[in-house]
Amino acid sequence: MADNLTHFDADGAARMVDVGEKPVTARSARASGLVVMQPATLALIRSGGHRKGDVLAVARLAGIMAAKRTGDLIPLCHPLPLDGVTIDFSFEDETTLKIEAVVRCTGRTGVEMEALTAVSISALTVYDMCKSVDRTMQLECVRLEEKAGGRSGHFVRGS
Repeated sequence: MADNLTHFDADGAARMVDVGEKPVTARSARASGLVVMQPATLALIRSGGHRKGDVLAVARLAGIMAAKRTGDLIPLCHPLPLDGVTIDFSFEDETTLKIEAVVRCTGRTGVEMEALTAVSISALTVYDMCKSVDRTMQLECVRLEEKAGGRSGHFVRGS
């Protein structure tokens, strides 16, 4: 496994992977994460009754903005011109908000980090907006669900 760590050169020094010779292909990634909270907190988010405004609308914008800035946030990520970013929310039960991000680009490297960053920042934004009413919130299970495009092909979690 250590031989596959592409962000290190033969001497162990950190490096940005050179993707200049890779073909330009359509790429996409889907990531998800959970925010677990008190039932009253989720009910407040769901109703849109939070005094700070529409929590999900703000979290969606934060996630989109974060995806666009991933190359600035993660040291060895390539800055990518993204074709699209979507952030969706679902209520899994009375305490769990699921966040899912899909990121697409046409480029030489994948967008997994952009999708994971979008989910993470969306979740952190929910936490930030709701911490005054629920400090017990937990961010859980941020993970890649699917990626397509590029040399490594199609990955779907669980398949």
